[in-house]
Amino acid sequence: MLGMGAGYTPPLPVGEGATVLSSITRAWMIPIITTLGGLISGLIVYKLAPEAEGHGTDAAIDSFHYKGGFIRRRVPLVKVVASAITIGSGGSAGREGPTAQIAAGAGSALADLFKMTTHDRRIALAAGIGAGIGSIFKAPLGGAILSMEILYRRDFETEALLPSFISSVVGYSIFSAWAGWTPIFGIGSVPPFQRVQELISYAILGIACGLMGMAYGRSFYAIRDFFKKLKIPNWIKPAIGGLFVGIIGMFLPQILGMGYGWVQFAINGNFAVLSIGIMLAIIVGKILATGLTIGSGGSGGVFAPGLVIGGMTGGFLWSLLHNITNITPSSPAAFIVVGMMALFGGIAKVPLAVILMVSEMTMDYTLLVPSMLACTIAYFIASNSYIYENQVPTKTDSPAHKAELSVPLLKRLKVADFMKSDVIIASPDSSLADLVGLMRSKKIGAVPILDKGKLAGIVATLDIATIPKKKWPNTLVREVMKKQLIVGYDYESLHKALGRMTQSNISHLPIVDPKHPERLLGILTIKDIALSYDYYREDLGD
Repeated sequence: MLGMGAGYTPPLPVGEGATVLSSITRAWMIPIITTLGGLISGLIVYKLAPEAEGHGTDAAIDSFHYKGGFIRRRVPLVKVVASAITIGSGGSAGREGPTAQIAAGAGSALADLFKMTTHDRRIALAAGIGAGIGSIFKAPLGGAILSMEILYRRDFETEALLPSFISSVVGYSIFSAWAGWTPIFGIGSVPPFQRVQELISYAILGIACGLMGMAYGRSFYAIRDFFKKLKIPNWIKPAIGGLFVGIIGMFLPQILGMGYGWVQFAINGNFAVLSIGIMLAIIVGKILATGLTIGSGGSGGVFAPGLVIGGMTGGFLWSLLHNITNITPSSPAAFIVVGMMALFGGIAKVPLAVILMVSEMTMDYTLLVPSMLACTIAYFIASNSYIYENQVPTKTDSPAHKAELSVPLLKRLKVADFMKSDVIIASPDSSLADLVGLMRSKKIGAVPILDKGKLAGIVATLDIATIPKKKWPNTLVREVMKKQLIVGYDYESLHKALGRMTQSNISHLPIVDPKHPERLLGILTIKDIALSYDYYREDLGD
């Protein structure tokens, strides 16, 4: 669409074609092409599969946590076509996010075919993400690690690791047999890390990438929220985003498409093509264009734009530091590659995966040390910002692990910390009408009955329901209360108390002194146990 329409072919990285600078013969066509691409993509997505809009990785994460790993069969096909049109028409988006959703959809479909459980379908989906990312980046180990890391902000889906190893290797082998085995940015393009003082500059790079990652994530969702508020049909919004991207692209064509070719120019040190001013313009323009392309509802990924922004941040910072200090590498290549990974590793919460990807994408393991430093710093700086909003902090926050993690949690929490000590009580000689009035005014479902200070029974709403309303004034509480009590003790775990309550089908558990069972200490309700989860999250500082 760009080539035939605007007469412009974006440069490609070494591993995918020629890194050649081409002129633009019809620049005025660029906004028309990007608008048309957005319109076609919007029509396809919103008429056939609305869940294919936006960046695909986040949709796959959402499916893992909230939809039992299920992705509709049509979504991968719609995602393929819509993303190809978005990127091919010049939209600022990447193919990695769509690939992750497409591969996750394949995992979901296979799980249905083999009648897997919900648990196994989720694992198949995660393994699909690993295979897709490992293939498209030609980084099978990094892809496999990413599959278990990308689902959470501070945790890992360890069960997905071994299946992802297998799926990532198979996917990488098939893809590279067709696309070639050369790493995306070539072999031998990065000088080895050999000077300790360079770590100072990599620490500065980590700080810069963390801050720029925050700007990327927050601006993206600000633009997304703006488009959500527009009172126009959703399928038109990607065309509006495409129009503005095209206008920017007329003056800054480096922001069109994925942008890997421009990163290759920077790695090669071709500053005749990429001056320090152009790199700064690409950083700002790419952030804005990505928000307009994907935030408006276009189909594409945020992975590739994040790498371009990070790479240009590295190139820009190297150009600033190299002429005034001796702490930078001799070539900008290492700074650019580490910058790519530090920015995205921090904002996407996948530092381990991208550290490995640095080595696989350059076939050079000497950058592991500076990558570890820069990625870790960027991760902590961008800790409160994100690019994938459907990530959850840890497994305890995921519905996928709710059942398996709830019991261990309740075993650690004690009844004494969650029972109510200020208990509303009643006398066995009170009328049932007075008791009902008390329960309604206090909005409680059960009342312990004390006779001369000693626990004698309990009355719940279900006990009252069996008595006709007209008999309430003349019925004493002692005639209705349950005398065979199920009780708990303050030293017990919530797990044990919950088991006793569910087994006896009660919602209120009187807590008594184990040495003096007639002495009431408090009462524990099902609601109190449910609130213990919120207490646990607050205790962790979430």
